[in-house]
Amino acid sequence: MDTRHLPLISIVTPLYNNCEYLAECIESILAQTYQNWNYTIVNNCSIDGSGEIAHRYAAKDSRIRVHENDRFLRAVCNHNVALRQISPNSKYCKIVFADDWIFPECLEHMVSIAEENPSVGIVGAYGLQGHEVMWEGLPYPSRCVSGREVCRRYFLEGMYVFGTSTSVLYRADLVRSQDPFYNEANLHADMEACVVLLKACDFGFVHQILTFKRTRLGSLGTFTEDVNTLLAGHLHSLAKHGRDFLTTEEFDRCLRRLMSEYYNFLGINLMRGRCEKKFWDYHKRKLNEAGVGFSRARLVGAMLARLTRAVLNPNETIEKLQKGGIVSTQTNSVF
Repeated sequence: MDTRHLPLISIVTPLYNNCEYLAECIESILAQTYQNWNYTIVNNCSIDGSGEIAHRYAAKDSRIRVHENDRFLRAVCNHNVALRQISPNSKYCKIVFADDWIFPECLEHMVSIAEENPSVGIVGAYGLQGHEVMWEGLPYPSRCVSGREVCRRYFLEGMYVFGTSTSVLYRADLVRSQDPFYNEANLHADMEACVVLLKACDFGFVHQILTFKRTRLGSLGTFTEDVNTLLAGHLHSLAKHGRDFLTTEEFDRCLRRLMSEYYNFLGINLMRGRCEKKFWDYHKRKLNEAGVGFSRARLVGAMLARLTRAVLNPNETIEKLQKGGIVSTQTNSVF
């Protein structure tokens, strides 16, 4: 492929102890049909040999380089360090996590959408998570949609098209314009970053599966599922940015619905006897940070509502409780 007239893409991979999967990740980038890219692997003080794997690939291909952090950083902080490594000459940039990979035509299709639509700042696509096709897409055959409309539908309908950091392509000038790019206080900073950018640009979507997200025990994704940090992430995005897209009436309706969902989740965990201090401290903190506060009365009310449903529909409740553990009366640590 003649790359002389193709826009440059800067690809970055934040790396920490992923020796088992890193080679597969790098090989997926080398296999791209679109070849005008440079690639920086940011080694966050790995101790499992994955840094050596990265350096071996860099020695073979001049487009690959390794940046070594001089101290260990938390995940989102390291993602920001990675994005600071993108080339000043790049038109687009892409994160590919070290335990994920991308399909061979990923870059080609994403850049094609962006080049056809200069107003697009983010391009997404369907992705595989394990064996499942993940994330909602825009109605076919729409390839470019107003960023404001995408965010309105996210808040009003729960339509989530952003996927993960691996599943989107950013316009590089938008990334360079914000430092830090990701909000380091938000575990779901990739979701918030999309909402922030789409206030002023449009969203492109490729109606194909272009990325792969690995699920594995002990990963950050496992933690987010266990604690349901995504609920807190949605609440943060709504509280901080919702009013930029919604009328006052729409915002209030969305907040009521989300708070009902949030306390239903907490009520179920209270019924299950979940007592870990870290779990409850996390959700109390996130509710307070969103400006809505933590309500013991509302938590008890949600639990009682679930108990009422348990009486009316015992089979459903038993099934849900069995998924989360045995019911316990040891709930004092919640308060």
